Amino acid sequence: MPEPDRAPAAATAPPRARNALSAVSLLLACLLLPFGALASWAAHGPADTDRWVRAMAPLAADPDVRRAAADALGDGVLRAAGPELHGGAGPFVHDAARSFTRTEAFATAWDASNRAVHTAVLRALRSDAPAAPVTVDLAPVVDRVRHRLTEDHVPFAHRIPVTHTRVPVLPAGDVDRLRKGYRVLDTAAFWLPLAAACLAVTGIAVAACRRRAVTALGLGTALGGALLVLAVAIGRRLTLADLPAGLRGPAAGGVYDALTATLRTVSWLLCALGLAVALGGWLTGRYGPRLAARRRARGSAGPAADPAPEPTRARA
Repeated sequence: MPEPDRAPAAATAPPRARNALSAVSLLLACLLLPFGALASWAAHGPADTDRWVRAMAPLAADPDVRRAAADALGDGVLRAAGPELHGGAGPFVHDAARSFTRTEAFATAWDASNRAVHTAVLRALRSDAPAAPVTVDLAPVVDRVRHRLTEDHVPFAHRIPVTHTRVPVLPAGDVDRLRKGYRVLDTAAFWLPLAAACLAVTGIAVAACRRRAVTALGLGTALGGALLVLAVAIGRRLTLADLPAGLRGPAAGGVYDALTATLRTVSWLLCALGLAVALGGWLTGRYGPRLAARRRARGSAGPAADPAPEPTRARA
C-alpha cells in the first residue's frame, strides 16, 4: 500500500518546484522592468542636449526668470564696463537688460546658453580625465546685450568689452560625484532591462502552465507601469514644491513635463502592453479549450450516412 502513495507525490513535486521558480523569476522581472525604464530615462533622457534645450525654452518667457536674468546681465555689463557706466548710466543699463529679456534675441541667447551649459556638463560627466570645474563662456550673450544697448543710444555702450570670461557652472567636487552617479545609471540602463527580459523568458519557460505565466507577467508589467506613472506624478509634485516660491509657476511645470515626456510614454506603454498580454492569456484560457473541442468535434464527424431503407411489406 505505501508504494501507490509515493508515486503521486513524486509526480506532483516537479510541477510545484517549476511553478515556484517561475513565480520568483516573473516577480523579479516585473520589479526590474520599471526600474530599468527609469534608469534608461535618467541615463539617456536628460542627456539629450536637444531635448534639454527644448525643455528649458519655456523658462525664457517666465517673468521671474526674466527678472533674474535682467539683473544678472545688468550687473555683469556694469562690472565688465568698469567705472565708465556706473552712476547715472546704471538705471539705463538695467532697463536695457530688462527690455532685452523681452525680445526674441534673449530667447535665442537663452537657448544658446542652455546648450552650452548642457554640453559642457555632459562632456565633463562622460570624460575620463580628472574632475575639474565646469565653466561656460557667455561672451556671445554679452555681445548681444552690447548691441542692444548701442541701438538704444546708451552712453559708452559701444565700449563694453566682450571678454571671454569663463562662468563657473559646477565645482570639481560636484562633477566627481555626478560622474559616478551617471556611470551607475548608464550601467543600470543596459543591464536591468536585459535581466528583466531574461527572467521573464525563464519564468515562462519553466512554468508548468505557460499560459498562466504569461498572464501573470502581463499583469505584473501593467502594475509596474502604473506605479511608474504614479512615481512620475509624485516626483513632479515634490520637485515643484522644492523650488523657490518665485519659480513654482507653469513654466517650471512645463520644464518637468518636457523632460519626463519620454518616461511617461514608456510607462503608459508598459501598462497597455501588460494589460493586452494579460487579456490575451485570459481569453485563451477561457475560450481556447472550447474552440479546440469544437474543432475536434467537427473534424471527427464524418459525412452523414444514408438512412436505412424501410422494410417493404411482402405482397399478399
